[in-house]
Amino acid sequence: MTSPDSVLDKDGVRLTVEDVVATVTLSNPDKRNAQSPALWRALVEAGRSLPGSVRVVVLRGEGKSFSAGLDRQAFTPEGFDGEPSFLDLARSADAELDAVIAEYQEAFTWWRRNDIVSIAAVQGHAIGAGFQLALACDLRVVAQDVQFAMRETSLGLVPDLTGTKPLVSLVGYARALEICATGRYVHADEAERTGLANLVVPGEELDNAVRDLTSALLAAPRDAVIETKALLEGAASRTYEDQRAAERAAQARRLRDLAGVTD
Repeated sequence: MTSPDSVLDKDGVRLTVEDVVATVTLSNPDKRNAQSPALWRALVEAGRSLPGSVRVVVLRGEGKSFSAGLDRQAFTPEGFDGEPSFLDLARSADAELDAVIAEYQEAFTWWRRNDIVSIAAVQGHAIGAGFQLALACDLRVVAQDVQFAMRETSLGLVPDLTGTKPLVSLVGYARALEICATGRYVHADEAERTGLANLVVPGEELDNAVRDLTSALLAAPRDAVIETKALLEGAASRTYEDQRAAERAAQARRLRDLAGVTD
């Protein structure tokens, strides 16, 4: 077993790579891995820094909590050092504000790339931006002490870090609305029952469970997983006939690849 190579370590984000598995760690446990624009830029950089050989990306948080969400310093008049405060952003022109939010969202978009499978290992609090970061991943393995909550609405805001679509896809519109509008906690049993969590394990077994899932994902040939992921991700937006056609095209590519037939 080789030791992981450190690729990135900045602004509360650490990226290490071991063979075909990358681990992105939120590394500020003293603040319960609270998020900031600098952390989001580091997450974007982590995604861009992935070697092409990586097949599985594990996202985890150091300490007792996965992520307690947005650092409340964002809402103070001074904001973060070197950053415009959210109060200043509110006074900016529409196009500028839209561009800034779009930049923040980029930290949450690359986890569902077809060439990787991403797994969020979630323990303790996953609040607001933390919940949305877990939702950004393909799969979620959670500890029994997990507490998901979407608190943005309670603060007079909306979830805007790409979390609304996967939440509705997983739990349905009515439950997603209730979770967001009330800001209540979703615990492990409900998370597993509603599909938010693929697997619930005792906290001390979280790392081993993620390793086992990673090994299972790596057992199949990479290109077959990539094609299957693309089929499943696009299924909701396709008609039945379009999905049939997509399946045929994907299978034709796989058969030709296995037979060594080139175009």
